[in-house]
Amino acid sequence: MTWLDLAAGPLLAKICLVVLFPFSALDKVMHWDEAMKQASSGPLPGAALMLILGTLVETVAPICIVTGYYDRIAAFLLAGFCAVTAVLFHRFWEFPGFWSKKGEGNAHFWDFWKNFGLVGGLLLVTLGGSYAPASDILAHPLSSGPQAAPADLARSLPTP
Repeated sequence: MTWLDLAAGPLLAKICLVVLFPFSALDKVMHWDEAMKQASSGPLPGAALMLILGTLVETVAPICIVTGYYDRIAAFLLAGFCAVTAVLFHRFWEFPGFWSKKGEGNAHFWDFWKNFGLVGGLLLVTLGGSYAPASDILAHPLSSGPQAAPADLARSLPTP
């Protein structure tokens, strides 16, 4: 195993996955009134508490994920945060013409699905466990499934 297998590859992937969250938390702190207005626009009471908890999750969970300290639970909590945020604050279906480029809900449409893209990546951290060595990825760059048989096994299989 090389440094790429053990540290650099997984570390870079985790940083890319969570880099936006600390900036989002900082934005909430720096623009508290606007963040409170958005939090109050949702269907749930307790906007201030939600905002404080959201800021805390966006600050602490990425650190845990990148450092590997309780990374699975942190990724699970951050995935839940992204899903709840999408459903509560990016309700694109409430806007007629959300599919139109100039439609009022168009930005919500894309933010909703981007949040669920993050949910998927964070669930991979939650469920994934170990990482594939870079040598395995280079040997089978297009697939990680059972069809990506080791090269020596693939050579020994009969051809039709």
